[in-house]
Amino acid sequence: MECISVFDMLKIGVGPSSSHTLGPWRAAERWIAELKSKNRFEKVESITVDLYGSLSLTGKGHATDYAVMLGLSGADPEYIPVDTIDVIIASINNTHKLRFNNERTIDFDPKKDIVFNRKFLPYHANGMRFTAVINGRKSHAYYYSIGGGFVVQEERQNSKANKIIFYCTFPYPVENGVKLLDFCQQLNLPISGVVLENEKSIRDEETIDFELKRIWNTMLECMYVGCHTEGNLPGGLNVRRRAYDMHKNLNNGVPYDSPETWLQSIRQTEVKFRQILKWVSCFALAVNEVNAALGRVVTAPTNGSAGVIPAVLMYYLVIENHDAHFEHIKKFLLVSGEIGSIFKKGATISAAMGGCQAEIGVSSAMAAGALCELMGGTPDQVLIAAEIAMEHHLGLTCDPIGGLVQIPCIERNSMGAIKAINAAELALDTDPKNVKVPLDKVVQTMWETAKDMNSKYKETSEGGLAVSVNLTDC
Repeated sequence: MECISVFDMLKIGVGPSSSHTLGPWRAAERWIAELKSKNRFEKVESITVDLYGSLSLTGKGHATDYAVMLGLSGADPEYIPVDTIDVIIASINNTHKLRFNNERTIDFDPKKDIVFNRKFLPYHANGMRFTAVINGRKSHAYYYSIGGGFVVQEERQNSKANKIIFYCTFPYPVENGVKLLDFCQQLNLPISGVVLENEKSIRDEETIDFELKRIWNTMLECMYVGCHTEGNLPGGLNVRRRAYDMHKNLNNGVPYDSPETWLQSIRQTEVKFRQILKWVSCFALAVNEVNAALGRVVTAPTNGSAGVIPAVLMYYLVIENHDAHFEHIKKFLLVSGEIGSIFKKGATISAAMGGCQAEIGVSSAMAAGALCELMGGTPDQVLIAAEIAMEHHLGLTCDPIGGLVQIPCIERNSMGAIKAINAAELALDTDPKNVKVPLDKVVQTMWETAKDMNSKYKETSEGGLAVSVNLTDC
């Protein structure tokens, strides 16, 4: 069984896509590390990168080529100043030179050295091949971006045949919802408590708190930037940013000068139902507009669905509990990460494999469960909330217009956030004894639905809105 940390599910990176941007970026870094481990890095004469399947079909719209170049250049998606991205890319395009891992300059022409192949590799829809010429001979390495920024090598699929066994080192390894509830009962802990015990087995609590604060601060900063940035998004669709206008209309005039004081000012706004709907939608839209503009976001569990969890957590902080503090944020992130890991183990968090149900559906389930615990829900009710949220996203397709993470992706985050809040409320009023559909059954159903879904609805932009709406219509 795979050991998945909350920090695997919630990762700081750059938009617009975890599978098409962050994954290829990390794959380039891993390839460089592999070359170095074999003392071959200094001998590389030239590089070619082949992108396959979904990475090819929607790679341009997801900035996959940018991600590959940035990864090969040695930039870190977690820390790179986002305003330097265009400078690095422009330099490579203009000079046909690349600073390989920021150590060596080699020839690299993106137009011929990044190859978009429409065919799919057998292991996963998001395949890529890195080729290095060393001493006149070609050396290949295959990687797959399997969703949420996770990357695996081709050799991993043959691990069982090669008798390589991977063990989970967590003291309380969670494979599914049933096992998670068993541990909660055994330890007499809420879900966040069980997750914390597992995290403490690999890092001290001070580090856990530091990293969770960093994740939340990135989410808050992202919402703040999105609500205060006006104009159109890049990519050619001329999509106008809506969070700026919504925020302007919702703003109560209370002064603020930072994301933290902004949060406090929102607590002084009206809390009528319509305003709540608008605030939650505004938070979610803000994040995904930042994501669409190659801004810094938290993959949660993917970039395309990055707005749901921060929007729901912000809802709790500014609407439900004005006395909330870091311990509440900590519990929310721990629970959401664990629920996301259950979906990754039992199904997928890749839209290229499962459609948008694997992204917005999973993020909504994560947020619903986390909110339910903060609102006083039992472990059973937390999983009920996650199940309700996913059940009503089953079959959701991924059909981005122009291959861009904009339409319908940005709006879907606001819908996923609202559904998560509703699911949490329904779960709080539900007696677990009366539940007909457990979480593990909906995870299984989601995976079966994913396998049955036509490939044109799996992040290929070959079906749905992506073909019904022409670019000229935009």
